[in-house]
Amino acid sequence: MNILLINHYAGSPEMGMEYRPYYLAKEWISMGHKVMIVAASFSHVRTNQPDVKTNFQNKNIDGIDYFWIKTPEYKGNSAKRFFNMLIFVDKLSHKANLIAKTFIPDVVIASSTYPLDIFPANRIAKKSKAKLVFEIHDLWPLSPMELGGYSKFHPFIMLMQYAENYAYKKCDSVISILPKTLEHTVNHGLDSTKWNCVPNGIILDEWRNIEKIDSEIYNQILEQKKLGKKLIAYTGTVGLANALDTFIDTAKILINQNITFFIVGKGPEKERFLKRKTDEKIENLFFINPVPKQQVPDLLSKFDFLYIGLQSQSLFRFGISPNKIFDYMMAEKPIIQAIDAGNNIIEEAECGITVKPENAEETAAAILKLSEFQESKLECMGKNGKEFVLKNHEFSILAEKFIKILEKNSKIEDLN
Repeated sequence: MNILLINHYAGSPEMGMEYRPYYLAKEWISMGHKVMIVAASFSHVRTNQPDVKTNFQNKNIDGIDYFWIKTPEYKGNSAKRFFNMLIFVDKLSHKANLIAKTFIPDVVIASSTYPLDIFPANRIAKKSKAKLVFEIHDLWPLSPMELGGYSKFHPFIMLMQYAENYAYKKCDSVISILPKTLEHTVNHGLDSTKWNCVPNGIILDEWRNIEKIDSEIYNQILEQKKLGKKLIAYTGTVGLANALDTFIDTAKILINQNITFFIVGKGPEKERFLKRKTDEKIENLFFINPVPKQQVPDLLSKFDFLYIGLQSQSLFRFGISPNKIFDYMMAEKPIIQAIDAGNNIIEEAECGITVKPENAEETAAAILKLSEFQESKLECMGKNGKEFVLKNHEFSILAEKFIKILEKNSKIEDLN
């Protein structure tokens, strides 16, 4: 099967997020399928941008064919980001006929988070007589409406709403990363029989080819271990969305307990948090810079408990599927989850404790509770998490599930 995956933000392990298109493509190619990823040359979520000299450029990365579309740079959620989206969609539309004739896809997947890519995707699908799949990452325009306070009558929102409704009307299948979007999609015109869920997951090879963390980081952690401390860590982006003020408030509450807190990562709030540590004399809180992806398993193994939190947002009623949770579970560590969402992976897997978001007192109580558990119980929680991930969220399993949906709807089946 020829699979065309359109994802504005697609990256690779070398470039950085987002990883899902890369990992799915790798699995599909190993299964004998041909894959092309169409992506923009600039994305705010990538650490390193591809070197794209011309308007359109092909490059093979780790056996995957990428078709890069040159787009302008931008910062934050400015008008320049919207312009970047429009440039990507417009240039892809102009290349739709050529892609349809040369790649000849059996399936076209529109997967750029924002829904505007459905228009060139549908054009390519029509020209090549391929099936059209719409993949939901976040719900747009609902996300900018609820998170950014945009009115439903804002021209940007109205355009996005038209595109979302168009996608549900035109697509042959919807694949949602979030587990609770069915009702929303049906309310916007989707036939419920077209809805499917394929969540995020992990790559098992990354947990086999592990690199050791630097000695400086190891010694910083070891020093706290030698003092007999229980160590709890957050890893990832240091931003407002992750409710890390609550994590720091929790450290203050437990400053006289035998608990040490670590924040591993970088982001827009890190300088402010470093200042909080100094100004408020939070001596049981430490910061570690991000480590390479290959070192993450070794790093996580050094902590006793792991923390994930998100701000209290109504959008999470549609469920969550953050890669961070699956990394935590693979590390076989008990997890404290401070998230109120439509699903609860931690509860399903029986691998930790869930508390209310942005509630330092509840978070502190959960940490103390875990610290009092016998080692055998903590080990059981850790094993539960790993077993759950391997059964439900390993990318080879997810890719096969995705393919079964594609094969069910592809033009190949129509010819049989």
